[in-house]
Amino acid sequence: MPRPVSVVAMQGSTAQERFVRALMGVVAASALVYPMLFCAVKLVFAQLRDLDVVAVVLWLLLAVACSVGLVAALRWGASRRIRSYWLLLGLAPPALYELWLVWPALTG
Repeated sequence: MPRPVSVVAMQGSTAQERFVRALMGVVAASALVYPMLFCAVKLVFAQLRDLDVVAVVLWLLLAVACSVGLVAALRWGASRRIRSYWLLLGLAPPALYELWLVWPALTG
């Protein structure tokens, strides 16, 4: 006679699914760390070595996309949606700093 599936066993599989999803989120987020570092290095060279405004804007946009993707992957892994868009406001200080660096090339 087969044994009925208990509620504890069903909760165990749900906990395992959450654990696997969390690990997948961490792996996906860590995959975006290296492109972000690459963008940071390219931004430094584009700003300090030859001051290419187009390259600065493109690498900055790619870095922002990687940053938002990293946060989204972590939030997906934790099964939480972004309830506050204040997270995106955290991108303002680096964006203002980049604008400050590029401003002389834009106005001159």
